[in-house]
Amino acid sequence: MADSRRASNIRISNAERVVESQTRLILFMASILFSLLLTHLIRDDSFTSSQVYVLFLLFFSIGLWITEAIPPFAVGIMIVGYLVFFLGQPGIEQDNNVVKFVNTWSDSVIWLLLGGFFLAEGLRKAGLDLEIFKIITKRSGQTSSQLLLFLMLATAGISMVMSNTATTAMMFAALMPLITSFDSENQFGKCLLLGIPAAAAIGGMGTIIGSPPNAIAVDMINRMPQIEAEINFLEWMVVGVPVAFLLTVLFWKLLCNKYRMPAEIDLSILNKTSENEDDEPVYMGGWNRKRVVLIVLLLTVVLWITDGLHPIPVAAVSGIPIIALTMLNIIGAEDVRSLPWDTLMLVAGGLSLGLAIQDTGLMDYFLAQLHGISIPLFALIIVFAIITVIASNFMSNTAAAAILIPAAALWDSIDPMVLPLIIAYSASCALFLPVSTPPNAIAFSTGLIDQKEFRLGGVAIGIAGPIVITVFVFLAVIILL
Repeated sequence: MADSRRASNIRISNAERVVESQTRLILFMASILFSLLLTHLIRDDSFTSSQVYVLFLLFFSIGLWITEAIPPFAVGIMIVGYLVFFLGQPGIEQDNNVVKFVNTWSDSVIWLLLGGFFLAEGLRKAGLDLEIFKIITKRSGQTSSQLLLFLMLATAGISMVMSNTATTAMMFAALMPLITSFDSENQFGKCLLLGIPAAAAIGGMGTIIGSPPNAIAVDMINRMPQIEAEINFLEWMVVGVPVAFLLTVLFWKLLCNKYRMPAEIDLSILNKTSENEDDEPVYMGGWNRKRVVLIVLLLTVVLWITDGLHPIPVAAVSGIPIIALTMLNIIGAEDVRSLPWDTLMLVAGGLSLGLAIQDTGLMDYFLAQLHGISIPLFALIIVFAIITVIASNFMSNTAAAAILIPAAALWDSIDPMVLPLIIAYSASCALFLPVSTPPNAIAFSTGLIDQKEFRLGGVAIGIAGPIVITVFVFLAVIILL
């Protein structure tokens, strides 16, 4: 009887795999056909061959990311290979320097992610993740909704002074023991996996150093001859901080209404000791593993926060935990192999796609079409905000801001501060896909959340964000600035 039941289970499992494979193949082919159709409908005689190739790639990548016909990281690899093959062909209008699309694998964002991964693993190995979590939850209590709000607000606040990628990696390092302790019925872990990266991305609005688009906007505004006084750090925070916290609270409320959470969270896992605590190695000067990791963490975070005050690039700072933690054997070869390398593939592909959109002039083409349309002032602002959110979902928000903020200068019928500010803030509202932001990619790399779960924040913040941002920017420009 047992043998027949086992054979039946094997046949059912094989049948399910066949159905799944066929479904993915159908979705893959449907994505190709749909992308070809959209490309044919949108292109005109002014399109170059490279623009046609990249336009198709954009639609195809979006289709694959949404349908999950192939894993998201595989889409990232496909993007790089596609660009190298098609844009590297003789006769293409580009300069045929396709090496830049491969070089996204060594982009500063990739190194920042990798440094965050090493820090997170070091914190876990030393047991500091539990210590950090104890500090964070000490005053929040065990009520699930209050704990979630406290953690999201703390994440948003920290991401205002350091990279949202590093903030997310550090928070997840502290929270993973709790998240992995929940069973499938407890959806509090899912709320954390969605809330933390969203709060980190939104929190980047708070300060000039919180997100690269902020610095791009300030640089452009301060160079405008018609601007009498430059925007300083505090003036930026007048708009950025309330918007960031308001949107964080809004998303927290949405998560509480969407997912079932227990009234209270059992935090007894905090009483567990770190692995091999009684047999920790001793380093130079009698320091134990926790002290070494803490020093590496503090040094890395301080150098990240003070970027611009020292000559060390952010990407180079990420090398500190990579070198120190492996040199002292806190992180070994097995730990390195277990890092989420597929996340780096996903992000690198997204960076390559954004670079191709920028280099081929595809975004400039659509902006030129928009500029030729006469639309009311408020509608123009909303259009720019929505375009920024959509573009930032499928390419680096830094690249999107670098394209859109200069384009905003084409309109001289509006206060020169308004559009750059709205574009910069809106660039932090892109949360629709794992590839949309590095914090989303980190959450997705845990394997504990499906890609479709990100759509809740992507739609909610993508719609509410530009509206809230527009109101606050106008109030600030009229009253304060």
